[in-house]
Amino acid sequence: MTNNKSVLVYCEIMNGKLASISTELLGTGQRLAAELGQELSAVIIGYEIEGLAQEAIAYGAQKVYVVNNPLFKDYMTESYLKVMEKIIQQLTPGILLFGQTSVGRDLAPWLAFRLNTGVSMDCMALTIEPSSKRVLMTKPVYGGNAQAVQVCENDPQIATIRPKAMVPLTKDASRTGEIINIEEDSELISTKIKILDRRIETTVGVKLEDARVVICGGRGIGGAEGFKQLADLSNVLKGAVGASRPPCDNKWISDSQQIGITGKIISPDLYLAIGLSGSSQHLSGCASAKTIGAINKDPEANIFKVADYGIVADWNTVLPAFTAKITELVGQ
Repeated sequence: MTNNKSVLVYCEIMNGKLASISTELLGTGQRLAAELGQELSAVIIGYEIEGLAQEAIAYGAQKVYVVNNPLFKDYMTESYLKVMEKIIQQLTPGILLFGQTSVGRDLAPWLAFRLNTGVSMDCMALTIEPSSKRVLMTKPVYGGNAQAVQVCENDPQIATIRPKAMVPLTKDASRTGEIINIEEDSELISTKIKILDRRIETTVGVKLEDARVVICGGRGIGGAEGFKQLADLSNVLKGAVGASRPPCDNKWISDSQQIGITGKIISPDLYLAIGLSGSSQHLSGCASAKTIGAINKDPEANIFKVADYGIVADWNTVLPAFTAKITELVGQ
């Protein structure tokens, strides 16, 4: 591709608004575009999404391409892929950013294949290399035990970004930009797939992905009753409860609360790991937490290698007193 003079962000929609990952991507895209002296553009695809383009502009986009069609009410790989491929071929951006979400993990690799380029998944940092002006994409490898810096040789340079890894710009409704509505041929974007049913995951309290504090339990919790104690502490801290894989496999807690390489990737301010060993598969889901605390009776548990604070003790002994003290402090 030639004339690659823009950074393009794919914006996801959540409950009729821009998803938080979209605002984070716009903040990152704006920083990269400014450093390269380029333009920041955004793509929003969906149905009944009037007003979201202006929201994207308020978060830093200079141009917003909107595809508003009933066929895009729900995400489907085939139709979204056709539209994104057409838009990218017309705009020829140098950098293309997605969130490391279920949509981004699906759509970004498909596009990379179609556009004969590469993609770096689950990036935690993006910087511009001064001499080449290529993007240096930093991502965790080996289950989070190390970080690799990757460079894509072809354009567009595609990356998916881990939620909470980037900081959005402050929303400014006075920002101005251009909105371009794109009309698509229904036959072109038709798909062989039909959605028969839609089930929305019900969440009580703070969503795991959005929580600033996460209390996570492992196999050592021993059963569903133990997770009720974790929930008590979580409620005091206005956080969320998570789990490693064994508790989910044993049905002590919902599968939707699993954290790790086969679960959810989170980046809370505070992550408390209770009764879990800290396998590399689990740590890949929480390694970017700002502060990690751990309670485990095994002093050799791997979790202590990454924890900022640790207590070697039986969690049944420590947690009730810890929760009582936190309750007292919060109530002051």
